[in-house]
Amino acid sequence: MRCKGLDVVLFTVASCTTCIAAITVPTTAPSTASTIDSSQVAVSLEFFAFPGYTELVSTETCLANLQALRGAPVAVRIGGTTQDRATYDPSLATPVSYTVASPTDAPTSLTFGPSFFTLAASDLKGNVTIGLNRQLNNQANTLSAAVQAKNSMPNMYAIELGNEPDLYASTSPIVPSSGWSQTADAASEKSWFTAIAPSVGNIFQAAVYLSWRTTATIPLLGTSINNVRSVSEHSYPQSACNGATTDLSTLMSHSGIVSYTSGFKADAASAHAAGVRYFLGETNSATCGGGGISPTFGAALWIVDYVLQGALNGIERSYFHQGTIGDCQYCWWGRFTTGAPFYGAYFVSTFLGTDGAKLEMLDNGTGAVASYVIFNSAGAPIRLLVYNSNYYDATGTRSSTAVSFTGGGIPSAGTATALRLTGPNATSRVDEGGIVTIGGGVTFDGNCNVVGTETRENVVVTGGTLTVSVQASEALIVYL
Repeated sequence: MRCKGLDVVLFTVASCTTCIAAITVPTTAPSTASTIDSSQVAVSLEFFAFPGYTELVSTETCLANLQALRGAPVAVRIGGTTQDRATYDPSLATPVSYTVASPTDAPTSLTFGPSFFTLAASDLKGNVTIGLNRQLNNQANTLSAAVQAKNSMPNMYAIELGNEPDLYASTSPIVPSSGWSQTADAASEKSWFTAIAPSVGNIFQAAVYLSWRTTATIPLLGTSINNVRSVSEHSYPQSACNGATTDLSTLMSHSGIVSYTSGFKADAASAHAAGVRYFLGETNSATCGGGGISPTFGAALWIVDYVLQGALNGIERSYFHQGTIGDCQYCWWGRFTTGAPFYGAYFVSTFLGTDGAKLEMLDNGTGAVASYVIFNSAGAPIRLLVYNSNYYDATGTRSSTAVSFTGGGIPSAGTATALRLTGPNATSRVDEGGIVTIGGGVTFDGNCNVVGTETRENVVVTGGTLTVSVQASEALIVYL
């Protein structure tokens, strides 16, 4: 199908194909294009579970797969709720020690030793952010742990002091008698940074909030912003906590993702104005493990769009959280299965590639179909990505959308190639037998090894126009 006209939906034909026409690809990266970090897709590992993740073959393999696609090791953050339950024991022989009633429980308290840090140094190839305890208000213990981490880890990037302090209970030891607020937290962070920085350097990751916004905290830190390397917020678009209802079609909606991620733009700008980096230091699809939506193919597609929209709004890295092994629906891998969401991480990393430097969105963000272009360091367009976020749940007929491109990187005639990410429907789960594929044949086994062969489709270019068809709940990369 060939579409002519403006960048709008023109018509729907009997075959359920909608046509979006004549999107012009810039011939060179515009000034509005966003810079892409070499670890735009990053990983967060729950603190107590980190040693267990190093025992899984899939951890090393999944990270290596992403590294191969981007040409740089994946940045990892080790932290989460249990970092604020952990006490450092310099005499402990094992990385962690705790007791739980069930293997799928998270400990209410734990200790960790020096080998926790040597494990992070030996098993993680990229730079690492370590989350340490502030909630228990034992600064001397945290200082001891921070010094050990600094001395043991040449790959250490930053240290967090506390996880989601905006959620600290009034009974938390760190909370003063005057009460807890964002102002009180900023004063606490400032005090701890000032006390610990002389021993480890100016390598702190500040804020680490789930609900408070970092724009307000940065000025409250005053001169202690000089102790800060990065600012972090946590992001979960939906909640599965306490019986809350999740909705997959809402999660994967392109216009919804555009709207949601735009909420971080001001925070990113304030961090950059202060001379520090801005990350989503912990993120995933839904809180409390993810609910029913998180292991689905729709969540994989959400990751693709969410990472790109994050980059466009100044988020330099998105650290996708991997929680309790064996009890984590949003986790990309575990003991037996490489889940559907990893396919999204792999696909968007393929799009960004080893040569992707600048990113631009080509649609206006109000519709269901997204289109992006990635430019190399010379400013030339090298790949397009189309994501059809129309929701298909295996009922009725699966619609498709034809999208046409002209302009930069597209010849007057010839053939381009394309790589498709597809699955039976948005609700498909690999762990329940759903077959999600990249390039028609690539899947992953339980250890995250690539299985099968990737095949690119041919796309005919006629009259300087390239047209691709993408089904509802599907994504496609076009190589220019």
